[in-house]
Amino acid sequence: MTDLSADVSALPDKSLLVLDDDAPLRTRLGRALEQRGFEPTLVGSVAEALTAVKSSPPAFAVLDMRLEDGSGLKVVEAVRDARPDAKIIMLTGYGNIATAVQAVKAGAVDYLSKPADADDVARALLAKGDTAPAPPENPMSADRVRWEHIQRVYELCNHNVSETARRLNMHRRTLQRILAKRAPR
Repeated sequence: MTDLSADVSALPDKSLLVLDDDAPLRTRLGRALEQRGFEPTLVGSVAEALTAVKSSPPAFAVLDMRLEDGSGLKVVEAVRDARPDAKIIMLTGYGNIATAVQAVKAGAVDYLSKPADADDVARALLAKGDTAPAPPENPMSADRVRWEHIQRVYELCNHNVSETARRLNMHRRTLQRILAKRAPR
């Protein structure tokens, strides 16, 4: 943490926008990044984020992909328009290739799956130029990635178990057992 704090303290502008509709996660991430030297503004919706970007375009942004009032990609575009040199990281609980490509095309420099460690977020924000940050210290397990994918499809099917099972090409009872269990680490 100390080496990241030193890197942040050397920056001329430490302003950071943190957008996430999960209030506890947003608060924890904001505090952790503040301890590393950033100056965060915490917002919980696309509308709040757009207002914050208009009033004070941030040098850095950590944005959730899916929010109740829209997509974080809309905020990526607003930040890019207001401040082309900003470094933007997308966070999502539903990591998949299509949304990662979409985020990078919109202007994000990296894409991290939730729950993201504050050090991983800071490293991604501080990565120089086009160099990729080091791989995460604690990446999600294969079981967790599978569970996240199943949860995403289940949500997209409006919590319809039969439809989700059909789309995942899985037996309905097997899916029900998976959904009844806690998320793996």
